[in-house]
Amino acid sequence: MNKEILLVNIDRVHTTEMGMDRIKKNLKLDSNDVVEYCKNKILDENCNIYKQGKNWYCEIDNIKMTINSYSYTIITAHTIR
Repeated sequence: MNKEILLVNIDRVHTTEMGMDRIKKNLKLDSNDVVEYCKNKILDENCNIYKQGKNWYCEIDNIKMTINSYSYTIITAHTIR
């Protein structure tokens, strides 16, 4: 699937309050702007973006993010071991 679809819709990317807490905990982030952090990672030219089923997956810097392809909600992000 063409990753350009996600990149063109980057302004629609968001998360829920629970998602924000989960991502902050999983990635050990100090920042309160979790969505902006994730968007910056997604926009990095080294980010590996692919779609499987109903989700986009973005992998960069040992981080894997899961984003719903219909609502553009960041479901989770965690470190890859």
